[in-house]
Amino acid sequence: MTNNSCRMKANPKLKEAVAAYNKGLEIDPSNEALRSGLADAQASAQEMKQRAKTEKKLGTTAYKKRDFEAAIQHYSKAMEMDDEDISSITNRAAIYLQMEKYKECIEDCDKVVVRSRELGSDDKMLVARALTRKGTAFVKMAKCSKDYEPAIEAYQRALEVHRNAETLGKLKEAERVKEEWGRMECIDPKIGDEEREKGDEFLKEKKFSEAIKQYTEAIKRNPEDPKAYSNRAACYNKLGAIADGLEDAEKCIGIDPKFSGGYIRKAEVEFYLKEFDNAMKTYVEGLKHDPSNQELLAGVTSCIQKINTANHGGLTSEELKERRAKGMEDPEIQSILTDPVIRQVMSDLEENPSAAQKQMRNSMIKNKIQKLITAGIVQEK
Repeated sequence: MTNNSCRMKANPKLKEAVAAYNKGLEIDPSNEALRSGLADAQASAQEMKQRAKTEKKLGTTAYKKRDFEAAIQHYSKAMEMDDEDISSITNRAAIYLQMEKYKECIEDCDKVVVRSRELGSDDKMLVARALTRKGTAFVKMAKCSKDYEPAIEAYQRALEVHRNAETLGKLKEAERVKEEWGRMECIDPKIGDEEREKGDEFLKEKKFSEAIKQYTEAIKRNPEDPKAYSNRAACYNKLGAIADGLEDAEKCIGIDPKFSGGYIRKAEVEFYLKEFDNAMKTYVEGLKHDPSNQELLAGVTSCIQKINTANHGGLTSEELKERRAKGMEDPEIQSILTDPVIRQVMSDLEENPSAAQKQMRNSMIKNKIQKLITAGIVQEK
C-alpha cells in the first residue's frame, strides 16, 4: 500500500486500519510489521487530507468562475477523501442553492448538522450557516408551495445554535410572508359583507362582544372595508375599550376619508376623554366630506356646549383639574406658558384687567390666551 492509487482505494478503511494497528501494538508493542503498517496507514491518511484540501480549493476556484458542475465534482471528491472537513458539504450546499436544486441543498445542510454532531464539532457558526441556508432553500420552495413553516423552523434552529442578525432578519421576513399569504388566502369580499351583516345584527341587539367577533372576521375577509372598522369601533367604544375603538376609527378614516363613520367613532372617543376641542375638530373634518350628516352636526353642537360650559366655570373642581392636566401635556400649551408676554397678560387678568384687555387687542396674544382658555389653564370671568 505504497502507491497513490492504493491509498485512494484504501481511504474508506484507513481509520479502521489505524485503529486495528494501534490495538495490535497495545498487545505487542515491539511488532515491527504492526509499526510499519501503522506508519503507512497514517501517511496515507495525511496524504488524503492534503488531496482533499486541493480538491476543495479547486472547487472554490470553479465556484468563483460560476462553473457550478465542476465545483460540485471537486467538493464531492474532497468529501470522499476527508469526511471530517464538513466545510466541503456546506460549500456544495451553497452551490445547490445557486443552481435552484433546493432538495439537494437541504440534504447537504442536514448532513452538516448530523456530521458535526458525530464529530463533536464546536463550530457553531458553520452549523448555523447550514441551517440558515436550509431555511433559505425552503423559502425559495415556499414561493411555489406557499408553505413557509419548514423555512421558519430551520431559521429558528439556526438561531438556537448561533444567533446573528442576518438569520434573524430572514426569519422575520419568512414569518411576515407566511402571515401575508395567510391573509391573502382569507380574502373574499362577498363573505366579508356577510360577516359584517351578522355583526350588524348583534350590534342592534347590543351584543357587542359577539358583534366584534363577526366584524373581526369580516375584516379578515376584506381588510379594505371601512364599515367593518367603523362598526367594530362602535362596539369597542360601548365596551369601554377606548384605545381599540380609536385605532379602528383611524384605520377607517385611512381607508376611506370620505366615509363619515370613522370621524364619528373617533370623535366619540375624544368626547369620552373630555377632549372636546379635538372632538369638535374631528366632527368638523367629517362635515367637510358629508356636510348634511346629522350625527356629525349634533356632535359639533354637543362639543360647543361643553366648551362653553368649561370656559365659563361650569366644570367641577375635579373636571377642571383633569382638563388642565391634559392641557399641560400639549407641547404648544407648554410653549405658550414660557412666553414672558403671555405670563404678564395672565397676571394682568387677575390683578389689572384693563391692562390685559389692551394687550388682548393684539390678535397673536388673543389667540394664545384663547388656547389657554380652551385648555382650562385660564378661565373667563
